[in-house]
Amino acid sequence: MRSESAALRQLPAEGHVPPTKPRSERLKALATEEFDVLIIGGGVTGAGSARDATLRGLKVALVEREDFASGTSSRSSRLIHGGLRYLEHGHLGLVFESSIERRRLLKLAPHLVRPLAFVWPVYAGARVPRWKLNAGLMLYDALSLFRNVRGYKRLNRKQLHEAEPHLRTETLKGGARYYDAATDDARLTLANAIGAAESGAVVLNHASVRQLTVVDGHARGATVVDHLTGQHIQVRARVIVNATGPWSDEIRKLDSPDGTAHAVRGSKGVHIAVPRERLGNRDALTLLSPKDGRVMFVLPADHFTIIGTTETSTRAHPAEVRASESDVAYLLESANAFFPNAHLTREDVVSAWAGIRPLSASGYHGNTDAGSASREHHIDISPTGVLAISGGKLTTYRVMARDVVNAVERQLNQPRHKSATESLPLPGGDIPNLDAELAAARDAIGDADTATHLVRAYGSRWRQVWALTREESSLAQPLASGLPYRAAEAVWGVTHEFVHSLSDLLIRRLKVAFETRDLGRGAAQVAASVMAPRLGWDAAETQRQLDLYAADALRIFGVDSAEA
Repeated sequence: MRSESAALRQLPAEGHVPPTKPRSERLKALATEEFDVLIIGGGVTGAGSARDATLRGLKVALVEREDFASGTSSRSSRLIHGGLRYLEHGHLGLVFESSIERRRLLKLAPHLVRPLAFVWPVYAGARVPRWKLNAGLMLYDALSLFRNVRGYKRLNRKQLHEAEPHLRTETLKGGARYYDAATDDARLTLANAIGAAESGAVVLNHASVRQLTVVDGHARGATVVDHLTGQHIQVRARVIVNATGPWSDEIRKLDSPDGTAHAVRGSKGVHIAVPRERLGNRDALTLLSPKDGRVMFVLPADHFTIIGTTETSTRAHPAEVRASESDVAYLLESANAFFPNAHLTREDVVSAWAGIRPLSASGYHGNTDAGSASREHHIDISPTGVLAISGGKLTTYRVMARDVVNAVERQLNQPRHKSATESLPLPGGDIPNLDAELAAARDAIGDADTATHLVRAYGSRWRQVWALTREESSLAQPLASGLPYRAAEAVWGVTHEFVHSLSDLLIRRLKVAFETRDLGRGAAQVAASVMAPRLGWDAAETQRQLDLYAADALRIFGVDSAEA
């Protein structure tokens, strides 16, 4: 085990970020070294745990069966928020904790987490009347210790109409404006995986656990299969962490084949993206669906608006969960009720996607309503010593990771070390002034949309990404017409961000698939021409990768005719 200071010394200077270690070296390390902890699952909790553990000086391996954030962590509402709606269910502790984390992430990852204003309109007969909304927002600010970006503000009918002029005015009583934060969920996850690797962890995507190694009743490693080479590797580790989210019960079955208990219950959430001009929303909105009264959001996402989310219990396999036509119809009807001049139809939907929230089964407290189930996380230990974390939410991932590593240290009989993630910026987050960084990028690049995207995606590392276009001018070409993504990002993804497939790049490193009607198939042709020589793809392999991408896009963004 390395010391904590040694781990911190290995962090690269942000002025120059070296490429990631070759995959062959990482595979060799997995096969030959013994680790303090093997973390299974490269979602935000697993990646965050790997970073935290490595920064504390533990020897860490992280494996992910598909790609980092390929499950729930890339299919969220993209919010870092206190959870205003959780106040209704009395989850005050979670709101308090989430509010603290929101403030912390705004400082530690200013490129990935940025303030977002919300407007909440109140109409006559609404389930949440104005007095109750104002009381809730007052409590919301109090639980953040009045340290939110700004305090909430009551809005009368006229003020609210001026704030969001396209909203329905019939029976409008007024409302309020409050603040939370927006993020890029997949890149937040990736930043943690990169941070773990840069501080010494062995990090591998596209590698799954097939079997656990149990010695004298204790889990001491696992058989890992590398999906890119077919290689089987015996990984040795003193502690194993199951951080696979909605896949958690599958790992539990490897640990206890005869076990039948379900520790995780899936809650399906669906979002759709439509062109921003179709609704004309200026900021984010919190709405109560006229269909069933549940809280939903209308969220600005550059040239698009995201509408979501549904929340229904599901038994769908997490790899196959998709939106259904009834989900899409629900969201369109709900949005049209508040934006009467939009007349959104199915043809307006650019993309639709679904994710499974891995709620702890104990969080349901005897009821079956996914909406009222607790988002608090839970860690359990199997008879063989495997630690499994379930529940939680994106906003509190760092706390979940901290608690996981605390449990690992207890398993190792080591003193608890303070988590360095409380104060250490995420990779790219060392930005003293975000506005100045954006201005510098605009001056250097000459295109405001591209400059904004690069800073938000890569933080202080945007200069290295853009520098690739000076070395090879063709890398300045767009990956998709009308979007800010450039070919240079395909190169950077391969060399610095563990990109091994077109889906890695176009679905998770970038949002191309979410923002194009062909789900990124056209961009895949451009990206493949850039990636092929760098990944050693010949013509046949390049075509195979294009076919795999088309299938992957359909699997994730296809819409089922019936409810799954």
